[in-house]
Amino acid sequence: MRIKNCPTNFLNWRGLRPAFLLLLGAVLLFVAAAPAAAQKDKKKKKDAPADATPIIPLSDEQQIDYLISEMMGAWQVGDIEKLHKDYADDVSVVNGGWAPPVIGWPSYVAQYQQQRARLQQVRMDRTNTYIKVSGTVGWACYQWDFSGTVDGQPSTAQGQTTLIMEKRNGRWVIVHNHTSLVQASQPAVPASTPPTAQPQPNKPASS
Repeated sequence: MRIKNCPTNFLNWRGLRPAFLLLLGAVLLFVAAAPAAAQKDKKKKKDAPADATPIIPLSDEQQIDYLISEMMGAWQVGDIEKLHKDYADDVSVVNGGWAPPVIGWPSYVAQYQQQRARLQQVRMDRTNTYIKVSGTVGWACYQWDFSGTVDGQPSTAQGQTTLIMEKRNGRWVIVHNHTSLVQASQPAVPASTPPTAQPQPNKPASS
């Protein structure tokens, strides 16, 4: 059948139209897929760590040293939740005074809150820390130097603390705290209260 009065270019367009639509569809598909691919690639780059250097795990001694700094920092700011993370529920606490030991976290935190309310502008420096680990048990002793305000009055004190820790569920916790007051001005910081510390230059910084 012959088509009359039909321009040649129109006939050519009718023949090329299916191929053009197919090409147009492929272009649109590519354009639609490109942003998705770019977004996926961007997500991969975002999820990838900035520094792929492997993290070297801390030794048990370093973990305990960090624990002490963290505990002292929590004590200083009154962070009960973080303090509890570092103390075992069955902790025992002994002070340098003539008083029975405090047994268990609930008893300890009750005394801590009463004593902490009396202190302001607390500063505690920790020195001469010694840490020893044997299996899942560790202990540490250190000297501390306290200055601050107790009941509205300037106060200073010095003492020593010995901590016993156990590794439970892969994490070190304090199971015993023995703090002794060596000397102090009046009024003295309560000896049963574990001291706080500022990070030492060669120690892991507290959180």
